Amino acid sequence: QVQLVESGGGLVQAGGSLRLSCAASGSIFSINIMGWYRQAPGKQREFVANIMSGGTTNYADSVKGRFTISRDNAKNTVYLQMNSLLPEDTGVYYCNVGVFDGPGHYMNLWGKGTLVTVSS
Repeated sequence: QVQLVESGGGLVQAGGSLRLSCAASGSIFSINIMGWYRQAPGKQREFVANIMSGGTTNYADSVKGRFTISRDNAKNTVYLQMNSLLPEDTGVYYCNVGVFDGPGHYMNLWGKGTLVTVSS
């Protein structure tokens, strides 16, 4: 069994910064993709950023140039550095990880979410 634990959410003023972390633990054979999604009140969950095992990154247009995703493979942890935050960045941020817990057995896992609130 593999668990995801997120941390780093909170309340920040517009223009401020936050850093989210998501650590995977348990029976991990290897981790493929790691990423973040968010869901604003009354809206659908949307893609924010992801990073492949080789380091390739992808970002939503709305966060390009402001957010940076990174990962520490030794710690099975993904980070999201969020700078120049805007009120529209407010929402629950979910970690999403693609994990092999054994050869050929792949799981797409979601964290429970961490709330980010950006005040204007």
